[in-house]
Order: sequence, then C-alpha cells, then structure tokens
Amino acid sequence: MRKVNINRLLTRAEEQFSLGKYESALTTYGLLLKEYPTHSDAKIGAFLCDIGMESGDEAQALYDYYQIIKEEQQENATKVMTDLINTLDITKDQIGKLLAPNVDKIDYQDGISYRDFLKFVEMRGDFSKAFEDVMFSTRVILKSKDEYIEFIRELIKRGQYRLAEQFLDSMSSSFEKSQEIYELYYELDKYKKSKEE
Repeated sequence: MRKVNINRLLTRAEEQFSLGKYESALTTYGLLLKEYPTHSDAKIGAFLCDIGMESGDEAQALYDYYQIIKEEQQENATKVMTDLINTLDITKDQIGKLLAPNVDKIDYQDGISYRDFLKFVEMRGDFSKAFEDVMFSTRVILKSKDEYIEFIRELIKRGQYRLAEQFLDSMSSSFEKSQEIYELYYELDKYKKSKEE
C-alpha cells in the first residue's frame, strides 16, 4: 500500500475545516492519523472537528488560537492546545454549575456576568487561566462602566496589553471624554513601558 502524503492530506483537512465541513475534515484527519498516529496537527485537528460539530465558532476560534501559538511557541503549542481542549469540557461544567442559581436573572447563552466571572476566577485560582477558559466557551458581560474599568485594569495587571488595548479602543467612544478611560490608557502605556525596560 502506498504511503499517504502528509502535507496534501493536512492541507485538505485544514481547508475543509476552514469551510466548516467538520465531518469531512475529521475523516481526512482520521486518514492521516491511521498512517501517522502521533501527528500532532492531525490530533489537534480531529479534536477541533469534534468541537466544530457542536459549535463552529468555538472550533474556529480555537483553530485560530492554535495557529497563533504555533507561530509564537512552536515547541509548546501542541501541549498548550491539548491542555486547553481537555479543560474545555471541565470548564463548561464548572461554568454551568456556577451559573445554575442565576439562570432566571439573565440569558446566559449570551455570556456570564462579570461578577460570576470573578467567582469563576476565584474557583479556578488564576485570572489568566480562567479568562482563557471562558473566552473559548462563552463571553463575559460587562454591565456597567465600573465593571468595564475593573476588567481592563485586571487585563493590564496580568500583562494582557493587546487585549486591554482592544477593549479600550472598542469601547472608548461609548465613554467619551471620560477621565477614567484616559487614565486606563495612561496606565496601559505605563505598564507596557515598564515591561520593555
């Protein structure tokens, strides 16, 4: 039997995945894994296809994240993604338990409140890990300017400068000429400069 061309199959699977054809992509990744059972991109791709059959947006976001970390931390990317995928199911269960008493207050299919997110951070023990887990399974709903400002400050403190800046840029027009928003930009700039030194 002729050996399967890894690059051709991987390219085909990634194209199918990008088009949202998760079942076809899963079949292609499966062919690849049959010949090369330890191929990390194929393993991750198969996991993401499985997720994609439930939630295409979530799978696409995870795929994009995987591409970014592959470029930034090549040796760690597979482990990071495997750990992330393994925690997704656990995280969804934890978020579900956390939100269960509050279902009557808000439609949580759109996200969780910032207060509930903070409880999740406390339960998880790490802001960055909790944020990473939540950003792929739901979104955080910021109901007030105070919550928004507190959230941005946490992102800045945790070194999430690009994300903090994106949040600031996307919402600054809503809080026109707010001194607190200007202070956040100043704080962000100060933290970025301190990390560069």
